[in-house]
Amino acid sequence: MAKRDFLAIADFTRDEIRSLFDLAERMKQGAYREEPLAGKTLAMIFAKSSTRTRVSFEVGAYQLGGQALFLSSRDIQLGRGEPIADTARVLSRYVDGIMIRTFDHTEVLELARHATIPVINGLTDLSHPCQVLADLFTMREALGGWEGKRVAWVGDGNNMANSWIEAAQVLGFELRLACPEGFEPNRAMFDRAKAAGACVEITEVPEEAVEGAHAVNTDVWASMGQEQEAEVRRRAFKGYTVDAELMKLADPTAIFLHCLPAHRGEEVTADVIEGPQSRVWDEAENRLHVQKALLAVLMG
Repeated sequence: MAKRDFLAIADFTRDEIRSLFDLAERMKQGAYREEPLAGKTLAMIFAKSSTRTRVSFEVGAYQLGGQALFLSSRDIQLGRGEPIADTARVLSRYVDGIMIRTFDHTEVLELARHATIPVINGLTDLSHPCQVLADLFTMREALGGWEGKRVAWVGDGNNMANSWIEAAQVLGFELRLACPEGFEPNRAMFDRAKAAGACVEITEVPEEAVEGAHAVNTDVWASMGQEQEAEVRRRAFKGYTVDAELMKLADPTAIFLHCLPAHRGEEVTADVIEGPQSRVWDEAENRLHVQKALLAVLMG
């Protein structure tokens, strides 16, 4: 059987995402008792530090009967100049799957090209597909699905925004992104989604994006590696805070999502993230269940 990777939302079809979520739901409810990773090892390469990605993958592998190896780029030869292709070939002979969290997306593509085992994109500067799967699963739990729903993205057109664009293309919901000028999402991904008929729009006005939305989503203004731009970004994103006033424009049943970590008082106010519409803790938990389903499908 040919190996399968998960590098982007578009690697899975709509039906495959649905069946993945059915499996994740069984796992979350405790109705799944199998151990498809028994005797198997997941190598986890981290060039970027993490809380949710590391813990959820490590715990998930263990709960499925396998184990996970934490490999910081400081600890392995990759951080000392060994080519990615060589690392991919060597790890393919030791372990059964690789999850990588890094900066440059081309590193993930290169790893997948040379590995003979499944590779999972745990985050790059271009995309964050595992998180968006968890967000979609949270929408399914809270709202019954995404069909006919409108999703709003407010803030930086970052890796999360890019993966939401891909999700809108694959699953067919409406997506409105509000980003300041110069901070729009990846143009090629946006154009590709539009060409495929996706209902995706970009505006500079948060109110336009949030009006009537069923899920309102945001992220920090300065992501990892952008700390030196924090002050410039703070000025650029003035007026892009998701607060109670903005949430009032959304559908009355709307949920608030944030991939975390959050900076209260910047991209979101404390009363929204701690309020009744917030689903951020369910969303964080759902990383575990969705990724377990992913590991079972790819490595099981």
